[in-house]
Amino acid sequence: MPITDLLAPEEPECLVTGFQFTEGPVWHPDGYLLFSDIPANRIYRWSPEQGLALFREPSGYANGLTLDQQGRLLACEHGNRRVSRTEADGQVVTLADRYQGRRLNSPNDIIVKSDGAIYFTDPPYGLGPTEQQELPFQGVFRLSPDGTLTLLADDFDRPNGLAFSPDETILYVSDSNRDHVRAFDVQADGTLTRGRVLAEMRLPGYYAMGHRRRVNVNVPDGMKVDMEGNLYVTGPGGLWLFRPDGTEVGLLVLPEFPANCAWGDADRRSLYITARTSLYRVRCRVPGAPALP
Repeated sequence: MPITDLLAPEEPECLVTGFQFTEGPVWHPDGYLLFSDIPANRIYRWSPEQGLALFREPSGYANGLTLDQQGRLLACEHGNRRVSRTEADGQVVTLADRYQGRRLNSPNDIIVKSDGAIYFTDPPYGLGPTEQQELPFQGVFRLSPDGTLTLLADDFDRPNGLAFSPDETILYVSDSNRDHVRAFDVQADGTLTRGRVLAEMRLPGYYAMGHRRRVNVNVPDGMKVDMEGNLYVTGPGGLWLFRPDGTEVGLLVLPEFPANCAWGDADRRSLYITARTSLYRVRCRVPGAPALP
């Protein structure tokens, strides 16, 4: 499968720029995109008709964003080390900030399953220099509709982006420090089994002698899945595309290193990509799986 079977031939379009570090895009059914600027402590709103507007400040240094089944905004807040929800009246409430009495590291990315359960990753990227990591692991969690927080996996180095297959039988999670995407079978109770490496994400020359990483090379990060089960993963050098079995389709190089992506527009054929200082859009041939199952 050539990359043009999934992506339209047009070059990525830069919609707006001038940010510090963009992340966490999510498309709202009312026709606008929300995304984070983490160091600026802001969440922005962008729409084709109205352009850019400030949505929230402060944001708790929010990273990943998504919507729950009622269309309420869920956010992974680095600064508050929590997963939050914005109520209809604008009040922001805490959904999860501790596991077994210990503070979470810094929730990073987040998705919602059709049964209402929330899945999120918890690496320590957002911890400040004086903050103590209380959990001895970097986990993947499930927050059930009744508020029960369950640890699903604790053997990651830096769990980051995550996405379900269209039928929700597989959960994909990127491990940034190990340069790959893992896949898990999702059980009826929401737990995970049969974890395996689905795809490696390394560029030639990715490692330099004596250094963990080369400067200005991105890591496996956020991801989305289209309705045919193909994966679109931000990572080293650009946006990586994989078939459901992990076969690499190709790499889309962008003007800036991308961090995350989200399906948008009425047809869900636009992929909005947050990349460092800018927001980009690419058109795709296969519609994306909806954020709201």
